Amino acid sequence: MSALDGIRVIEIASEKIAMAGKLLGDMGADVILIEPTSGDPSRSFPPFVDDEPGDNRSLHFMHYNTSKRSVVLDLDSTNGQSVFCNLIKTADVLIESEPITRLADLSLDYADLVKIQPNLIHVAVTPYGRNEPSSDLPATDLTLMAAGGPPWSCGYDDHSLPPVRGWGNQGFQTGCHYAFMSILTALLHRNISGIGQFIDVSITAALNVTTEAASYSWLVNQSTVQRQTGRHAQIVMTAESQVLCADGRYVNTGVPPRFPAEFQKLITWMTETGLAEDFPEAVFLEMGAAWDGPFDLSRIGEDETITAIFMAGREALLLIAASVSAYEFFTGCQRAGLSVGVIYSPEEAFEDEHFKERGFPVEVDHDDLGRTLTYPGAPYNLPLNPWSISRRAPHLGEHTEEIMASLRDLS
Repeated sequence: MSALDGIRVIEIASEKIAMAGKLLGDMGADVILIEPTSGDPSRSFPPFVDDEPGDNRSLHFMHYNTSKRSVVLDLDSTNGQSVFCNLIKTADVLIESEPITRLADLSLDYADLVKIQPNLIHVAVTPYGRNEPSSDLPATDLTLMAAGGPPWSCGYDDHSLPPVRGWGNQGFQTGCHYAFMSILTALLHRNISGIGQFIDVSITAALNVTTEAASYSWLVNQSTVQRQTGRHAQIVMTAESQVLCADGRYVNTGVPPRFPAEFQKLITWMTETGLAEDFPEAVFLEMGAAWDGPFDLSRIGEDETITAIFMAGREALLLIAASVSAYEFFTGCQRAGLSVGVIYSPEEAFEDEHFKERGFPVEVDHDDLGRTLTYPGAPYNLPLNPWSISRRAPHLGEHTEEIMASLRDLS
């Protein structure tokens, strides 16, 4: 049994909220995707299965619409509005990203719908929020990311290069995650109080509070963080952490040792690889291994001993990385309890044994293609609340008759 079994979600199709519907569906909710007669535009988005465009071949649509059922409805028609209201009577959650007055103009907004479903949870996800007219202006994932701020913190040490936008619709997905978390919270609240609610999600606001220290640094003391290659953006530039390994691949060395046990494991590793003898700073690693408790990192640059020990840990990692393969460095750091990462392409990440062991690549049956396709799996592991892709993405209107029949049975 999944966490959201028995919860019905009505999703008015939009690429801005598709990820939220997917997260709900893959956690067991019955997600009914409302599509216009022409279908959701993302059905035609590349890339395609075997690079061949056509109906039901968009990998983009397939990924974002797993575990959903599709119903075709013309919400501008009287019949479509009537069917929509009947669906809402059976629903727990409505999620949409419509122009800010569209549903009100159709008498299908929260104030109208709670008259027929009093405990409805209605979530509107818009570029700047329901109360901002600018939400109806044209917006893309790129423009929302730029307005929200995350790209400022993403890029390279060379600031003659522009900021870098994260790929994969991260702007839309950030809004979707806030919508998803809000829905889970609202469901818990409703379980206790019996009361539904309207939730207004601004994608830009969600992005702005997802800028790590950038927004808060400015709000607190008007400081501007600086983007750095493979490192957290900081007000002051920090030491480089990416290094070339012996096999020609790069790794992010992450945070050097900070605890005595980590320093001891690093010393053992260097001894095993024969590098300790050629590392004069090993004496500082030994001091770190004998240190009483964790280091106060805020004193780096002020306390000579702490600075020397910390820098010795960083230099030791750089020395090891240059003498082993990237994967050997990764697994060695894992054993030492240090967070590092090999710089992978997406295809390579899918083949990593850690990802496979975690169950991240998932095979989904496509009866329409006569084969399975490999999908990204659960973004989280919740052992007591199983996650699964219950079905492939629906064809346009594939479940219209099935759902209409169920509504007739209720009447």
